[in-house]
Amino acid sequence: MADSNSSADSVAIDVETIYLGGKEHVVRTSCGPVSVIVYGDQEKPALITYSDLALNHMSCFQGLFFCPEAASLLLHNFCIYHISPPGHELGAAAICPEDPAPSVDDLADQIVEVLNYFGLRSVMCMGVTAGAYILTLFAIKHRERVLGLILVSPLCRAPSWSEWFYNKVMSNLLYFYGMCSLLKDFLLYRYFSKEVRGSAEVPESDIAQACRRLLDERQSINILRFLQAIDGRPDITQGLKKLQCRTLIFVGDSSPFHSDSLHMTAKLDRRFSALVEVQDCGSMVTEEQPHAMLIPMEYFLMGYGLYRPNQLSGSPRSPLTPSCIAPELLSPESMGLKLKPIKTRIESKVPGTRR
Repeated sequence: MADSNSSADSVAIDVETIYLGGKEHVVRTSCGPVSVIVYGDQEKPALITYSDLALNHMSCFQGLFFCPEAASLLLHNFCIYHISPPGHELGAAAICPEDPAPSVDDLADQIVEVLNYFGLRSVMCMGVTAGAYILTLFAIKHRERVLGLILVSPLCRAPSWSEWFYNKVMSNLLYFYGMCSLLKDFLLYRYFSKEVRGSAEVPESDIAQACRRLLDERQSINILRFLQAIDGRPDITQGLKKLQCRTLIFVGDSSPFHSDSLHMTAKLDRRFSALVEVQDCGSMVTEEQPHAMLIPMEYFLMGYGLYRPNQLSGSPRSPLTPSCIAPELLSPESMGLKLKPIKTRIESKVPGTRR
């Protein structure tokens, strides 16, 4: 990776080369095959990601990993394992409707099989909305396998009446019409703020238009199966107290899941968790305002002895263990978060554009 004297452009080139050079592995599990894209040196600590409904790593995490500063922090310290929800990977075929539909517990347990396939003992986790729920459930059920959670607009309760209604409408659209324009509107509302989605007066942003094109590649039956699993999820609030890892939560203040994220934060052990609210942003902070994640992630990972490559650090090959965490770094204040929640703002002249 580039040294401290390298320009931002050279870092961006290195990041793009590494990120686009990932290798796909299809892992056969008891609940069916799952696609995992692996980027980086597999001798490094592992960071697994899990995307939201109807998305995969290219549509859910590309903005974050193409942000040079954030990508250099993550790719320098971790080998990235992007786990796609079943049937959400690029070029996925339609899943046979007669195959048993997985529950959220099945999807969480499927992650264990993925880790075993790669010989991974414990991992850092990053998930967005539905993916954040699956990873949180995984962390509750398999505490010894999780080192830390970075969650974006997470859920922990059963669906509210309003979410249930939206999910029901989306299920009917998927079943009868497939990936139609109206369904895309519902999904964009789930992902992005009004500024990115556009209006009668403001055109739709580049990010929203790109997302629409990527949604065309999804198989309707595959999305429907994941939606049904998420719609049937149980409340895992009580299990949050069992978590033994540090948790960093991001949520956009325009996210339809904003209140769910606040609820989850309130139920976590405050000594080991922190919340970052991002102003003028929807659920998918990773795409809409990835720069807002950089500083909180830097402080969060410092607690594990991990730094950006232009800073003095130990070898990223060294295992992440609780003994690496200095006690004074376990508080929200030590993460650079003096208030909870903290508001962050990223100024942008043109909504939806990436730098």
